[in-house]
Amino acid sequence: MHILIAPNAFKNSLTAQESADAIREGLIRSGLNCSTECFPIADGGDGTGRLIVEKCQGLWHEYNVHDPLGRIIRAPVGIIDQGKTAVIEMADASGIRILREDERNPLKASSFGTGELIRYALDRGVKSIVIGLGGSATVDGGIGILSALGVQFLDVNGKHINALSENLKYLNSVDLSEIDQRIFDCRITVLCDVDNLLLGSNGAAAVFGPQKGARPEDVPVLDAALAKLSDCVFKLNGKRMNEIVHGGAAGGVAASLNALLDAELLNGAEHFLKLTGFSASLKNADLLITGEGSLDEQTLQGKGPFAVAKYAKEKGIPVIGFAGKVPLIDQPEMNKYFNVLLAIGNQPEDLASAMKFTASNLIRTAKAAGSLISLLK
Repeated sequence: MHILIAPNAFKNSLTAQESADAIREGLIRSGLNCSTECFPIADGGDGTGRLIVEKCQGLWHEYNVHDPLGRIIRAPVGIIDQGKTAVIEMADASGIRILREDERNPLKASSFGTGELIRYALDRGVKSIVIGLGGSATVDGGIGILSALGVQFLDVNGKHINALSENLKYLNSVDLSEIDQRIFDCRITVLCDVDNLLLGSNGAAAVFGPQKGARPEDVPVLDAALAKLSDCVFKLNGKRMNEIVHGGAAGGVAASLNALLDAELLNGAEHFLKLTGFSASLKNADLLITGEGSLDEQTLQGKGPFAVAKYAKEKGIPVIGFAGKVPLIDQPEMNKYFNVLLAIGNQPEDLASAMKFTASNLIRTAKAAGSLISLLK
């Protein structure tokens, strides 16, 4: 038996690679007569870019950029495809993991550093840029990125406003006259791990603002700021930012890059698997094991485990899913893609405690699964 191990990261606990290693260790301990391949996956979330560069045997180059609060940090640009393509992780320059919990405030956090990374990629002469949006600290509609590329945001008097969400209430127009023209000679691909629209109750501010430190009273302010940006972009080029699927990703970055730079917004998981040659590894598999922190109906909205399970089921390969949390009630839609769902916890405990033992729980659950398979062979 050949088992392909392709988990996503277990958020805030294990990377995708660490998760895959733990599952393989459990299978080894079970004594199951099998071969394995670890193929850690990502879906546009934090860590996607790193896995792409590693799988494509690319190189990293580090640069000085500004973090979400304007401090100088080092952040990387990955180069693949013989120097033709740059890979950028928004989380590396503008990520929530950069900030202490008491520093998180999307009204004052900027995506400017990610724009600086894009500029550095252009300096290297790339013809394509892939951007992973997961893990951002911002709800600025991408104005920080655009500002780094030369876009001007002007008030009613034609004066430049600082590119922060809290200043968007003063926005009257968007000026592209000084934009770095090289960006239009470069294909921009944005990997999204959510499909939310920009505005409203399911939009960037309402859904993701609180996760990034927004207080309840900040959410309507952020939504109004993004609405003002959307109105100004519509006046500029007639594009409706709130109608763009995936537009709410990374606090509206996806919508602005699509509307102003003609960036292509893609499901992160599907594009990741295509870039990294997942299908070739799946050809040899008799069983697929995947997983992430929670496997439920939201998984079917384009998350990484769903993408690999769909590929496997199309080829008649059975799928086992490991997760910290699985549905209590049978889910017919989940059953179409996952033969078995296994919760890795072994006793009642709070989330923080459970996350400390993710690795050991994965090893134990994989060992049990391997032992069971051995009995049935």
